[in-house]
Amino acid sequence: MFTALSDYLRLARAGAVMVRNDVIIPAAYRSRIPFAAKAAGAVLRIVSGGGGRGRPGERFARALEKLGPAWIKLGQFMATRPDVIGVEAARDLSRLKDQIPPFPGSQALKTLRSEFGAETDRLFPDLGNPIAAASVAQVHRIETPKGPRAVKILRPNIERTMELELRAMKRIAYSAQKHGNAEVQRMEPAAFIDTMATSLTREMDLRFEAGAASEFAEIAAIDGYVHAPQVDWERTSQRVLTTEWIEGRSLTNPGQLSADQRIDLANRITRGFLACALDHGFFHADLHEGNMILAPDGRLVLVDFGIMGRVGPNERLFLAQIIKGFLERDYKHVARVHFEAGYVPASHSMDEFAQALRSVGEPIFGKDATEVSMARVLLQLFDITRQFGMHLRPELILLQKTMVQVEGVARTIDPAHNIWQAAQPIVERWSRREFGAEGLRKLAMDAGREAFARLRRLPETLAKLDEALNRAASPPPAPVTVKQTTGWAWLLTGAAISAASATGLWFLLIYRL
Repeated sequence: MFTALSDYLRLARAGAVMVRNDVIIPAAYRSRIPFAAKAAGAVLRIVSGGGGRGRPGERFARALEKLGPAWIKLGQFMATRPDVIGVEAARDLSRLKDQIPPFPGSQALKTLRSEFGAETDRLFPDLGNPIAAASVAQVHRIETPKGPRAVKILRPNIERTMELELRAMKRIAYSAQKHGNAEVQRMEPAAFIDTMATSLTREMDLRFEAGAASEFAEIAAIDGYVHAPQVDWERTSQRVLTTEWIEGRSLTNPGQLSADQRIDLANRITRGFLACALDHGFFHADLHEGNMILAPDGRLVLVDFGIMGRVGPNERLFLAQIIKGFLERDYKHVARVHFEAGYVPASHSMDEFAQALRSVGEPIFGKDATEVSMARVLLQLFDITRQFGMHLRPELILLQKTMVQVEGVARTIDPAHNIWQAAQPIVERWSRREFGAEGLRKLAMDAGREAFARLRRLPETLAKLDEALNRAASPPPAPVTVKQTTGWAWLLTGAAISAASATGLWFLLIYRL
């Protein structure tokens, strides 16, 4: 009971802050909510005096900043749901700078000593003042024999603060999932909060971020579109992350760039994201200008790996075929991909879905790049999938949100940037690899391994089948004899061996391509 009371008090405080900032059911969202909620919003708007400057998303961001770190993170995650709050509001929330006063250096030093003990003075000499402070951690610069380092240190007691705030958020999300209407349930609020909670729990352990930075650095180095700082593992622990110091200028203020430099930089941003997402299923999911540094040698270095996205082979195939289908104006293929993936219920008409997709794709062709917005296309896709009953997939939403973010940054650098054209060589390369001779060999090898794995499990499977048949044959009068059971076993064995042999032969023939 006390836990529930504590949660409701936290939610009440959040509601009060939002009322004061005029973000309870803002005008941009009213068309998406039931009448009772609209009436409540009108009353609260009067009580709050209708105050609050700027767009709804800007007011919402200010309210979340006042509520604290977990709510700021909620805003960052809400930026991944333009289908719920609209593209403009999602863009406003994605710019949450999260800048708050730093905590004292004495507390930072206390954290270092608790993590590294007697080695602290050697590993972290002359810890200076923080150079940046956010809701979860702050960053210091230190000098080491191998060069300068950036040291990220978690705020004191941030783990407990996050735990309490997330618990309150889960309570309201699960209630909305259980008692909300079909449209609310389609938005999967419980799954959304669970995804957010999982990410934040990992973000509270900086070893996870260190692992993400290290993995991303290896992946990004393959193509060289973007880069990542190297992790200093000796100076990294659960509450401390140390990486090499990156000199350069943030893309919030990149300085003077020539036209060719701007075109090249915008293309690297887009292709760097897509190459990591499509080729490796792992991407930086918080690609705003503040997390991109242009080094003096021209490298584009990404920082802050707290929010990362992963997509499996099926989702990558889905994304690549969607982009390819729109580039080729093959809307029936795009529709078929949705249906085959099970994203759109089979009760709907594939032809009607293809027609709806055509209404999204056709208007973008023949226009100048400055008139073609990925954000607008994705919002229209969200509206269409809602009409066709498609439940939202958290991993795809994060991917699509990042694409919108990437387009926004690239357009800031080069206003004429066309994300579709920039994506084309990456998508075509991926298609050649997946569906060409290399892809067929890989598919054949995977099928062969799966067939032989099933063959190895055959004795266990037959034993279970024999046991099930014996149970089914009891009680009399028609028992299954040992001879009959053995006959079934030999029949299944022969079928399995034949299937495995056929698969193996197919594998060998394809592998020779």
